[in-house]
Amino acid sequence: MNIKIICLGKLKEKYLQDGVNEYLKRIGKYANINIIELPDEPIPENPSSKEIEHIKVLEAEKIKKHIKAQDYVISLDLTGKQLTSEEFSDKLQEISVKGFGTIDFIIGGTVGIQKEIVTNSNFVFCLSKLTFPHQLVRLFLSEQIFRAYKIANNEKYHW
Repeated sequence: MNIKIICLGKLKEKYLQDGVNEYLKRIGKYANINIIELPDEPIPENPSSKEIEHIKVLEAEKIKKHIKAQDYVISLDLTGKQLTSEEFSDKLQEISVKGFGTIDFIIGGTVGIQKEIVTNSNFVFCLSKLTFPHQLVRLFLSEQIFRAYKIANNEKYHW
């Protein structure tokens, strides 16, 4: 299985970089995983709703360049379905069994993901109803992907 995490913005904090890198290394035992880090658009102070939508459009264009027609696309969005870790593991296995070779996880920037990307996704996933900085979501998602593979392989997961 190939996994791409397509996200906007750089991880600036070393502790987040270290955490994500550690999970990427661990996931490598089960799948090929790559992070595609795209530059986010500057946000003016007190942006209007029109300015926010324009930012989402510009960022969506960057994201679309990395999605192939045969990929299974999962957008992370507050409107998505919440899953337990076991259900998430089952979901990843189901996608693999259906013959998809690549899963694209989409993490939006500060203002979120353009509605078109979300609507055209194969699945919309909500990590939590809480709002988190998109940099932290990258760490959470990496951990959950690793956990999903541990569950699927009936391996213990504890530290």
